[in-house]
Amino acid sequence: METHVSPSRTAGAYWRGVLTAGGFTPAPRWTLQPVPGVGEYETPVPDDTVTGLRRLAAELAVPLPSLLLTAHAKVLAALSGEREITTGYVARGGTPLLCRLTTAPASWRELLHHAHQVATELPAHQDVPAEDIEALKSELGLTGPLFETVLDPTETVSDPTETVLDPAAIDGALTEDTALRVGVRHHDGRLVLRLRYRTDALDADSAARIVGYHLTALALITADPDAEHTHQSLLSAEELRFQLDQLAGPDRELPDARMHELFEDRVRKHPDAVAAVHADRQWTYAELNARANRLARALVARGLAREGVVAVVTERNLDWLAAVIAVFKAGGAYLPIEPHFPAARIAATLSRAACTLVLTEHGSTTTLDQALDSLPVTERLLIDTAYAEDHPDGDLGIPVTPDQLAYIYFTSGSTGEPKGAMCEHAGMLNHLYAKIDDLQVGEGHVVAQTAPQCFDISLWQLVCALLVGGRTLLVAQDVILDVPRFLDTLNDGEVTVLQVVPSYLEAVLTELEQRPRPLPDLRFVSVTGEALKKELAERWFAVQSGIKLVNAYGLTETSDDTNHEVMDRAPDRILL
Repeated sequence: METHVSPSRTAGAYWRGVLTAGGFTPAPRWTLQPVPGVGEYETPVPDDTVTGLRRLAAELAVPLPSLLLTAHAKVLAALSGEREITTGYVARGGTPLLCRLTTAPASWRELLHHAHQVATELPAHQDVPAEDIEALKSELGLTGPLFETVLDPTETVSDPTETVLDPAAIDGALTEDTALRVGVRHHDGRLVLRLRYRTDALDADSAARIVGYHLTALALITADPDAEHTHQSLLSAEELRFQLDQLAGPDRELPDARMHELFEDRVRKHPDAVAAVHADRQWTYAELNARANRLARALVARGLAREGVVAVVTERNLDWLAAVIAVFKAGGAYLPIEPHFPAARIAATLSRAACTLVLTEHGSTTTLDQALDSLPVTERLLIDTAYAEDHPDGDLGIPVTPDQLAYIYFTSGSTGEPKGAMCEHAGMLNHLYAKIDDLQVGEGHVVAQTAPQCFDISLWQLVCALLVGGRTLLVAQDVILDVPRFLDTLNDGEVTVLQVVPSYLEAVLTELEQRPRPLPDLRFVSVTGEALKKELAERWFAVQSGIKLVNAYGLTETSDDTNHEVMDRAPDRILL
């Protein structure tokens, strides 16, 4: 006997699957003056684009709304930076339905077929009462809105002489959870794209930009449906110039030298100045340079080629600093690995980076040795062994170009699978000078090195001061875990510049609020890695009004922090 599943059960199962798929695409917050209200922006779709859309719709036997959904998905992916997006979609007029799309398909044609399939499925499941979906949300423990954007193509018809389906529904006000609603209508024989938006989220200029992105996406679809949309930009030439030039910060002229060469210049200027301190040990510029040169020659003697990857597996100490500089001097690429990582992770990192040479130290090889058991071609070199080979300690003079690979950092990756971000010497140097300029690092200043080796911020903390005659203070992890001792270490080390994550800054603040103490040498505290809340900034300036906060953010792929907001007081309001 054949079993039939009732439509309501089928629809319920469908929505359960959609709701449990996860993911949420927020609408952009692009206004400096958020005020309650609703704005509207509309513009006609160019005639040649409309002609191309109708031709493509007929050729592929898909309705115009599917083309609009394709463009909308592309725009949301560009705005959010995510391939998987959610939006509300009005399938047959009336209430918007949750629509999940992926922009993973490479070509416009493939993306269009995907969007059409999703749009075709929705009407079959739209009769589930809203209260049933809310009940299902509650059962699944979901809170908040399902989407913040809505695409409503139900006013669009293939023939402009046809009757509009439900103009009243299209013209409805935005709901509380909807920040923007994209619709289309016919007016005086033209197809018009309209955006209604909440003015606490967007302003008129931002709305015009978003409408422009939709128009560009539609034009690109019609121009070449087989083009790879992932390689195409929605930005106009004017906006591209604005983002690349006007938002790029100062146009900094970099010296025609690499990081290690600039360090060598400083060695010649003040060889006896202290370059780095760790616990009760310190090295002068001359001592650090000599040790780095001997390590570099040991690497070259083992056949290190240009851009050859050298893993450094040490604790955060002075030999780590010498090893990093040595890799640059030898023309290699630095790959940081923490010695306490599991053997499988170390092996995977070495393998993926095609690393055949590892610099390490006694006491840091336990899991490394296990990892190397599966990598017979990878050679281990102890730093003490390299020193004992008694290589000359003069500068090597190996040519290193600006576009040469400087380092590889393995990040967590958006999927949880570590990925190696490769950065060149020019990018590294540009970032180092951004820190020097914005944090006003100069001769005699002290930068605290606090970050673990595998975080990209560890590199600028380690070498930045050495370019300008300053000093690096390497702060041990056990000191960092003891906040009062950490503050004593900052004072004893005369630290000028410090970088921490907001959660650790909060621990420091709590200590300072409970047991106030001056920090006479500290001038800048850079905060990165997490969102800096306004309340935390207010607390900081209430306790240390003379020490500036720098709200920093950036990506490993772009040589670390790309944004610095230097603050001498808490912001009056939050800019979204």
